[in-house]
Amino acid sequence: MNRKTLVLPAVVGLLAPVLVACGDSKGGASGGGTIVVGTTDQITGGKDNSAPLDPAHAYDTGAWNVLRPSLQTLMRTPHGGGLPTPEAAESCSFTDNASQSFRCKLRSGLKFADGTAVTAEDVKFSIERVRAIDSDNGTAGLLSTVDKIETKGDHDVVFHLSIPDATFPFKLSTPVASIVSKKKYDGKKLRDGFQVDGSGPYTMKATVKDNRISKVVFSRNESYKGDIKVLNKKVEMRVFSDAKAMGQALETGEIDVMTREMSPEQIKTLTTNRNKDIELVEMPGLSIRYLAFNTSDPSVKDKAVRQAMASVIDRGQLAGQVYGSAAEPLYSLIPASIGAHKNSFYNEYGEPSVEKAEKILKKAGIRTPVKLKLHYTTDRYGAGTAREFEVLRSQLNKSGLFQVTVQGAEWSAFRAAQKRGEYPVYGMGWFPDFPDPDNYIAPFLDKDNFLNSPYVSNEIRSLIPQSRRHADRTAAAGAFSTMQDIVADDVPVLPLWQGRQYVAARKGIGGIELLLNSTSDLQIWELKAVSK
Repeated sequence: MNRKTLVLPAVVGLLAPVLVACGDSKGGASGGGTIVVGTTDQITGGKDNSAPLDPAHAYDTGAWNVLRPSLQTLMRTPHGGGLPTPEAAESCSFTDNASQSFRCKLRSGLKFADGTAVTAEDVKFSIERVRAIDSDNGTAGLLSTVDKIETKGDHDVVFHLSIPDATFPFKLSTPVASIVSKKKYDGKKLRDGFQVDGSGPYTMKATVKDNRISKVVFSRNESYKGDIKVLNKKVEMRVFSDAKAMGQALETGEIDVMTREMSPEQIKTLTTNRNKDIELVEMPGLSIRYLAFNTSDPSVKDKAVRQAMASVIDRGQLAGQVYGSAAEPLYSLIPASIGAHKNSFYNEYGEPSVEKAEKILKKAGIRTPVKLKLHYTTDRYGAGTAREFEVLRSQLNKSGLFQVTVQGAEWSAFRAAQKRGEYPVYGMGWFPDFPDPDNYIAPFLDKDNFLNSPYVSNEIRSLIPQSRRHADRTAAAGAFSTMQDIVADDVPVLPLWQGRQYVAARKGIGGIELLLNSTSDLQIWELKAVSK
């Protein structure tokens, strides 16, 4: 068997969290009970999102942070990034030199939480189910290179890919590739509601009110067999309406850990005003924020409008004024901490310039001011989002070239309207599925992309599969360089900034420096009660 070697570009500083403060706590977990984790990630159901926790549909960080502890994947991404390692599988490898045939052998004794054995046929069913359902959320795109799946006995499964894809092991580590049971999940339709059943390290029980999760209790699955070592018996994830309420709960000891998304003010306070009872951990992050365009909408159909916006917007001022040290300017879809990054937007537009923007619009014969409405979600990306869009509006209007208004909406309504193409310009965030430059390009620009974008670049769509041929990912840098330059010229998306990650916890909780991995996944199994 010829095992292919995947080389992942270096990710700067992922193994160097910074601990800012520490002290005593009266939190519940320190007494040996349930560890309570706070989050502001909203998980909602309803008409436009009836199956928020079905792995064939779910494609957001909040939902994935419920799926990862509850379901198993063949592989998983280690905390510090790097190559995926076997999880439900005992071993996985490419069996050819072309990265087109990938074989996994399951661990012995795998069981779903209800006691049913997990077999290779369950793996086949789960992957084929995602592709058959082909949700409009874009999840099936991660498995687009799968041609057919072959099983050999109960433990061996072989993925035959339609084209070479060196990123395939990373894709098998995402919740889209979760293993589910035919007894619980229909092969041709989504599973409505908020229940998740699998073979992961925990079982889960959600509390739901008004079609919205208020908390999820994760209990250790004693039947679990896999690569993850579980360091606690029970974790409760409690959902808060905003960062302020979550912060107050941490201060009072109602929760033990505060994670996504802390407000810029909270981060600043915990950094500068040392709280003896609370510990803050800072870690480099790979998340990005960007503006996206419905390039079919008359207001932004001419790329000169989008180019002029790229010329006017001051990313440094935006990041510093709204997020302080928690964000830094971004000049490409691929963040600076990922190999193959190129400052294409800066190379194309330089420092913010009203004069340059005016020339772009004048050359294209576009009358000014250009009237635009910028849309954003009020409950997905943290407390700074509304302020961020006020700054964007101010920058664009101050140029005299634009007449901009902004409008916010809850994520459930926002995402549905965005997918229907109702927004000409809208703000989005991206937390990567896996730490590879491919995952900052294909989800936005490939066929059947996550944004349902009408924009098409035939050159980019030919370069994406070419880049996946390289098992040594550094060899794909040339293709990614070209793709980044095309994006900077056409501006179907406009990168704004990339962020850092923060976790705050009361003393008595261990493992917080491992709670978030490089792609912002919550690894709740790393948490444990420790002596003060």
